Amino acid sequence: MTSEWWRTAAIYQIYPRSFADANGDGMGDLAGITSRLGDLQELGIDAIWLSPFFTSPQRDAGYDVADYCDVDPRFGTLADFDAMLAEAHARGIRVIIDLVPNHSSDRHEWFQAALAAAPGSAERARYLFRDGLGPDGDVPPNNWESVFGGPAWTRVTEADGTPGQWYLHLFDSSQPDFDWTNEEVREEFRRILRFWLDRGVDGFRVDVAHGLVKAEGLPDWTPPADAGSMGGAGGTGASGVTLEPEISDEPGDHAPYWGQDGVHEIYRDWRAVLDEYPGERILAAEAWVDPLPRVAKWVRPDEMHQAFNFAYLETPWDAAALRTVIDASLEAFGDVGAPSTWVLSNHDVVRHATRLSVTEANPQGHGLGPESKGLPSFEAGLRRARAATALMLALPGSAYVYQGEELGLPEVIHLPDDARQDPTWFRTGGERYGRDGCRVPLPWEADAPNYGFGPAGDPWLPQPDEWRELARDRQRGVPGSTLSMYRLALGLRREHALGAGTLEWLPGFDDAVVAFRNGSVVVVANTGASPVELPAGDVLLASGDLEGRTLPTDTTVWLRA
Repeated sequence: MTSEWWRTAAIYQIYPRSFADANGDGMGDLAGITSRLGDLQELGIDAIWLSPFFTSPQRDAGYDVADYCDVDPRFGTLADFDAMLAEAHARGIRVIIDLVPNHSSDRHEWFQAALAAAPGSAERARYLFRDGLGPDGDVPPNNWESVFGGPAWTRVTEADGTPGQWYLHLFDSSQPDFDWTNEEVREEFRRILRFWLDRGVDGFRVDVAHGLVKAEGLPDWTPPADAGSMGGAGGTGASGVTLEPEISDEPGDHAPYWGQDGVHEIYRDWRAVLDEYPGERILAAEAWVDPLPRVAKWVRPDEMHQAFNFAYLETPWDAAALRTVIDASLEAFGDVGAPSTWVLSNHDVVRHATRLSVTEANPQGHGLGPESKGLPSFEAGLRRARAATALMLALPGSAYVYQGEELGLPEVIHLPDDARQDPTWFRTGGERYGRDGCRVPLPWEADAPNYGFGPAGDPWLPQPDEWRELARDRQRGVPGSTLSMYRLALGLRREHALGAGTLEWLPGFDDAVVAFRNGSVVVVANTGASPVELPAGDVLLASGDLEGRTLPTDTTVWLRA
């Protein structure tokens, strides 16, 4: 593996509960991941990122952590983790794990101790407990709203049975926020980092990396009326995080609980811990902030190595918009000496095989369901998604692939209401479908029970009948299949060193075309309604069928320069 591997890596996100189930209990596990690492090596990725597998009551799919240094029995044991890590490394695959520092589970021993302790105690000082307002203290300390809907404060009952203080939870009420002004909290996370670094992990994806620090005094704040809604906060779900409009970077211009300057001091401290270890261990930020120059602050030379490029993920399939965000990304990250990252899907967003072709408004975090409008046909959605993937994988920098997108999996729209498990669904009374539709367990083998996800038992979310034809064994080795396209693209990306390349825009194309050169490869993507003529050059890859030297709509081609 090359030096500074993270600058060009293709990183595959594993959502453990939906990847592969080795023991047949209906939920994916670490042994299941180990059993399928050969498939990922064959795909051609450089690293895997695992969403949380720590001890957790699973109120928010593991982003509510009760013990940061152990494996939840649903997923296996620490020995299973060590075996998985060793097998991945033997195959040349690095392993990044999720870290959830904004909040813990309410089942964490610290929070249980806080509930048993008195107001003003050292135990409560690890979290954000505050007295309520009003003569009886029955009004929350401020007006903040939870990402999952409803108030961001919950009142506790004290040991004597009387109504007591309130605690802050930017997400579910089972996810109390830590108080990062407390040195004990900071030291605990240094210990957690070292625990996993000592076991050999290659880095951490940091959930809600724009959170942690809250503005002094916890002032009231009301989002602007024109602010969008974004799914931030990683697996904690953070669906519904308010995306700030493109505004100045002055204090007070953005939410007092996102993107505070104090977070950077924390990550400089963490970077120093990682730099004590050999092998280029990395930090990757899930920071839902805007505009891009603000995101780049997370990846200055003494802080994190990568930050997810959500501005790119949220860009529509439109040539002008794509050119703008690509330029802005390369400039913003390049200004601080960091690589841009590129991503189209993850466990918090509607899968891009559906999302990029939805014609009605679909605010981030709301999800899609049977009553949603503007849904595309499977064929139209997949065609556009393949074109978007082929464009993304040709860009310089690091690329993220979400499990199942290499099979062309669409969002699962028709989940039964009684099967849904996302906190967003419940906290909004069914107003938002949430993220279950992108988390349905994967299909591996068309004719096996549960399509090869597990040997027996019902999966934790039901798989649709259409999964059979999209199973990995139906696509492996089939020319033109989505899996074959991903394998070819990842192989060519490495062969032509596209991740380490330089982008040069090519003139002379229609406004609906994205065309650039990256080293020895010319990339042409047609986002418009009409076919376009291709320039000279042998075809290396095409996301769809070509018509001679004509590029159809919603198609991307790679040519030898």
